[in-house]
Amino acid sequence: MYTKLRVLFTLIIFSFALGPTTLFAYPSVYPTGTTIYKPEKAWNGYTLLDPRSLAVGAVLIDMNGNIVKQWKGMLGYPYKLLPGGYVMGNTGDRGPGHQDRIDLVQVDWDGKIVWKFNRAEEVKDPGKEPIWMARQHHDYQREGNPVGYYVPGMNPLVDKGNTLILGHKNLKNPKITDKLLLDDYIYEVTWDGKIVWEWLASDHFDELGFSDEAKSTLYRYPGWSERRGSGDWLHINSMSTLGPNKWYGAGDQRFHPDNIIWSSRNANILAIIDKKSGKIVWRVGPDYSATSALRELRQIIGPHHPHIVPKGLPGEGNILVFDNGAFAGYGAPNPISVTGFPNAQRDYSRVIEFDPVTLKIVWEYSPATAGYLPRVENYRFYSGFISSAQRFPNGNTLITEGLNGRIFEVTPEREIVWEYMSPFFHSRNPRFKPMNEVYRAYRVPYEWVPQLKKPMERAVIPPDNSQFRINP
Repeated sequence: MYTKLRVLFTLIIFSFALGPTTLFAYPSVYPTGTTIYKPEKAWNGYTLLDPRSLAVGAVLIDMNGNIVKQWKGMLGYPYKLLPGGYVMGNTGDRGPGHQDRIDLVQVDWDGKIVWKFNRAEEVKDPGKEPIWMARQHHDYQREGNPVGYYVPGMNPLVDKGNTLILGHKNLKNPKITDKLLLDDYIYEVTWDGKIVWEWLASDHFDELGFSDEAKSTLYRYPGWSERRGSGDWLHINSMSTLGPNKWYGAGDQRFHPDNIIWSSRNANILAIIDKKSGKIVWRVGPDYSATSALRELRQIIGPHHPHIVPKGLPGEGNILVFDNGAFAGYGAPNPISVTGFPNAQRDYSRVIEFDPVTLKIVWEYSPATAGYLPRVENYRFYSGFISSAQRFPNGNTLITEGLNGRIFEVTPEREIVWEYMSPFFHSRNPRFKPMNEVYRAYRVPYEWVPQLKKPMERAVIPPDNSQFRINP
């Protein structure tokens, strides 16, 4: 049983882990909207934002940052745009302390719900009437498209098909801890609401490669929340199918198109589930020192949005992942963490694309590769939570640096050809100043939104910062 003192101690450790983020300061005043735009080099289309606010809802912008459509009264986690101007998201959440969404819905251009699922579990919270919920969190995928973003020839279905959903279940597993677990639950539901496949993370604890030290720490500190009353031990935050790929075409069964890749923020793991057996057939982490290939890949910390780059896009077959840095992982106590959780830390982010067979990095965006002074300017690219990356048909990559509300597009040579700063500030807690965080952003081609006329594309040339002044 956790005491209040232990919880306070854990919070203190987390605050120390966050320390490097305070070594540098962001400016108090900066422009929002589109700040850089080179139309001839960008992959042009509409961008869907998830500002994590029910009041703001889903926001669709053009390349110049103009809001062309807004679906208020929805929550994302994330939002996804489907061909024809449909949007997927949800209508509300379970309440403070939980990340469960009540439902998963698809709405049309006018916001009318045309598909809904909420029958995963009937939940009874203290002081509330029982309610059926999807308990969806962080991700889902509609049949027809493996990754939830635009892929030539792989359009998500809009009027039929199954949906793969990342959700939660509460349970106990004494092999992991003696405390109640918030377990990650992946399930597949048909268009008419029948669950036809399911997978529980805790059933595969022995396949995750935890050391004895990590198991001991996990047993004592399983990502516990006193407010929630459970331990979010893995905190899986992304999930997608692999889709057609060259590895399976060459005979490697681990990469069957129906298999599912996910990431654990708390345990620093990327893994692939065999859809038929449920077993984990491919994994990197939690130990990135186990082999020379893993050491060359380097420690991944708190990752988000790993996926196989789909067939038909540059880099197809490689894994693209936002490696957040910050703090995560279970292990032996060390100077960074006297409890062993979180036991790894890094003060910058990186987006890496790597070969899943050799683990060789083939492309990377980080402060160093972007041309900033190593260590001294690590703050130039850093989002310790949320965030994502999307590959475009022209080889560019859209990066959501989520905590800073910054979305930008880079060429393979890492030139920034589009940049947008979210103007949507909100406060999750009145004790803290408003944030402009963006969970994820996705770009789609203009033709996916037939309700709109193709907008003008006007270059945005930023001023020389050394000459930029605000007049009194």
